[in-house]
Amino acid sequence: MKSRSQDQSLSDSRELDRSYDPLTGNPPSKPNEKTIKQRFLKLLPCCRSGSSSSITQSNISDDDELSTVRYRPERIDRLVQQTKFTKKELQVLYRGFKNECPSGVVNEETFKSIYSQFFPHGDSSMYAHFLFEAFDTHNNGSVSFEDFIVSLSIILRGSITDKLNWAFNLYDLNKDGCITREEMTDIMGSIYDMMGKYTYPCMKDNASKEHVDNFFQKMDKNKDGVVTIEEFLDTCQKDESIMQSMHMFDNVI
Repeated sequence: MKSRSQDQSLSDSRELDRSYDPLTGNPPSKPNEKTIKQRFLKLLPCCRSGSSSSITQSNISDDDELSTVRYRPERIDRLVQQTKFTKKELQVLYRGFKNECPSGVVNEETFKSIYSQFFPHGDSSMYAHFLFEAFDTHNNGSVSFEDFIVSLSIILRGSITDKLNWAFNLYDLNKDGCITREEMTDIMGSIYDMMGKYTYPCMKDNASKEHVDNFFQKMDKNKDGVVTIEEFLDTCQKDESIMQSMHMFDNVI
């Protein structure tokens, strides 16, 4: 009979076997901890194509909870315009953000600490570093609520093109407009480190290299050793499995 730890490891391995996508991964969280991830998974309404977005009474335990959040009207109105979240959703998300980060901003070390809770069996520090840089759109060493919520809106409710552009920016580590083999090797290495060594069945030592080779075989159309945004978008939009992964959060929230 498998232990709970083995079951989790098997689940992690299967996610990786399906070409784990940083945008759409669904890492485990502790059910009793009010993490940022749990708050938006619990409180945001389902956002499927053609469906309306609203927060019901069952989503919010107490309307007084929202009244504790204070925004200057122009700030929240601007975020409503910049994102696909409603005013109430932004208020609830902000309260969760402040609970996790009382200062109102997240530095890299705090971000790594929060992210490590989702992957207790591995080392998520390097992948969290790459992810933090993707959220830190102003390159100032911190992620504000505005930075967080704009990226979150793209990841959860953006168009396919928006999501793919965000993913490309994540993989393009030096932000020069193309993905090199070295950059993708670093990304895949950080993902394998994050998933841990105790997956079942055990991953092959060269699995990370195989993922990088497959990525460039698919994406690098002109075989010049780099993947441009045009190649990336064109290949992804023609790949059924990638398109399905882009919609994975539609059924979670």
